[in-house]
Amino acid sequence: MLDVSRIRQDFPILNRRVYGKRLVYFDNAATSQRPVQVIEAIRRFYSEYNANVHRGFHWLSQEASRLYEDAHEEVAKFIGAEWDEVAFLRNTTEALNLVATTLAGSLVGRGDRVLVTLMDHHSNMLPWLTLSRRLGFRVDFVDITEEGYLDYADLESKLAKDVKVVAVPHASNVVGTINDVRRVAKLAHEYGALVVIDGAQSVPHIPVDVKELDADFLAFSGHKMLGPMGIGVLYYRKEAVRDLEPGMSGGGTIKTVPCSEDYRLCSPRWGDLPWKFEAGTPNVAGALGLVEAVRYLSRIGMTNVMEHERSLVRRMMDGLMGLGGIRILGPLKPEDRTGLVSFVVKGYHHDAVAAGLDVMGVAVRSGLHCAHPLHQRLGIEGSVRASFYIYNTLEEVDYFLECLGSILGRQT
Repeated sequence: MLDVSRIRQDFPILNRRVYGKRLVYFDNAATSQRPVQVIEAIRRFYSEYNANVHRGFHWLSQEASRLYEDAHEEVAKFIGAEWDEVAFLRNTTEALNLVATTLAGSLVGRGDRVLVTLMDHHSNMLPWLTLSRRLGFRVDFVDITEEGYLDYADLESKLAKDVKVVAVPHASNVVGTINDVRRVAKLAHEYGALVVIDGAQSVPHIPVDVKELDADFLAFSGHKMLGPMGIGVLYYRKEAVRDLEPGMSGGGTIKTVPCSEDYRLCSPRWGDLPWKFEAGTPNVAGALGLVEAVRYLSRIGMTNVMEHERSLVRRMMDGLMGLGGIRILGPLKPEDRTGLVSFVVKGYHHDAVAAGLDVMGVAVRSGLHCAHPLHQRLGIEGSVRASFYIYNTLEEVDYFLECLGSILGRQT
């Protein structure tokens, strides 16, 4: 069990009051809060080490470069990777777009197919849909079951030699389902397809080892796991990218750019991994903040994080079912999902429910959660999502249920 009261002392924002009430922050799937350790790491960089990396011989640049390279190693270790198998980008969205633009045209072209799922976040779906119109390949959707699980039979039926990429979320940001990525990878690799994993909702909440998952690519964001905004991570299997030209290029991505004497022909020679995927000046302060977040989570232990969230999910789902007239989205087994619960209240608009909770100091998310096709598949126009993290408590869940019961005129 986590010492949540001790953890909460590291998060000053949780002492804020909203409309005169103590803040209950249940919007962690969108962005988590940051502990003082992460805030201090960012301050320390700008106060003591601020310089561009890999750009100069002076002491500050060399020191900043060392810290930045060490950050790669520590973050990579957190997910079971090697230091040169992770590139730092702005967020999951940018990382997944980079994967799509790097693979499209080189490995994916006219007449090929890409599989995405109906439970994908737009970030793992829209890059492929956009590029498919331009390059002439096709995007097919893998269905989900009525219980909110990935339909593996439908996946198998859609796999064939013309499928070059299978993109899937490790965990859904709406129904919370944790997908069997290793099973997906095994099926996809039998047909020679690459597997792209959206890990934005899994890496912050459950133990993740990319080698055990057998993923070719996996992306996640720092701001959802106690880290700063503006820093994300792309893991790639080196064999899958070594000979590919990066989908985004510029300063820092090359070793040299030799040109012909008349300069009509210039042929860039790409840099080593991971630098060829990190175009331009990186977010060094963000990387150091992310490292501090990784250290914080590592001290707690990701299994403990997972078990704590499951206890909150269990209390939440029991309470929602006790209120009646509420449809819980996704699996009803807490062990099959991450720490979020999305639901629909019969006779109430999702935004009205969220607004009612807000005036009672409870922050939740309402709407379509960047997953429009999934809501269409579920036959609803939106949902309310409560999402938890290490600093949330069972008492907060009980207060949430009390507030919701008050809005609905029902007793908890």
